[in-house]
Amino acid sequence: MPDWSKIGKVMFVCHGNICRSPMAECLLAYFLRQAGRNDVVVASSATSTEELGNPIHPGAQAELRRHSVPIIPHRAVRLSRFDLDKYDIFIGMDAINVLNMQRILGPGSEEKCFRLLDLSGGNRDISDPWYTGDFTATWNDLEEGCSFLASVL
Repeated sequence: MPDWSKIGKVMFVCHGNICRSPMAECLLAYFLRQAGRNDVVVASSATSTEELGNPIHPGAQAELRRHSVPIIPHRAVRLSRFDLDKYDIFIGMDAINVLNMQRILGPGSEEKCFRLLDLSGGNRDISDPWYTGDFTATWNDLEEGCSFLASVL
């Protein structure tokens, strides 16, 4: 587990950076603002190049709006090996994301890369709405993980 007292910059990561990771970015930023925490940087990125430059998926935006979570201006970007020194923790949405994150970030990244629901004790992947179309299930998973993060950051 990370030393939460040393985490000031969080990077959420998923495959395309249009559904799960930007939803997590918006949600954690919202939770932190509500707690009066403006000192934690929250960002998101992709492990693939498929969606680069695209905005948050309309279904993800609709789910965020349904819960009154402000949508952060966003265009999909790809994780880079140069991010390793810029962020304190990298949080993947599923096990494949974590493996790809470590591949992209390179040596020394293992102690900084985690799966979101492993951190909160859920020990499962975040459901991917790209395949399921179920943004509510994704929301429920993200709320569990981001609530935990907001409580320890």
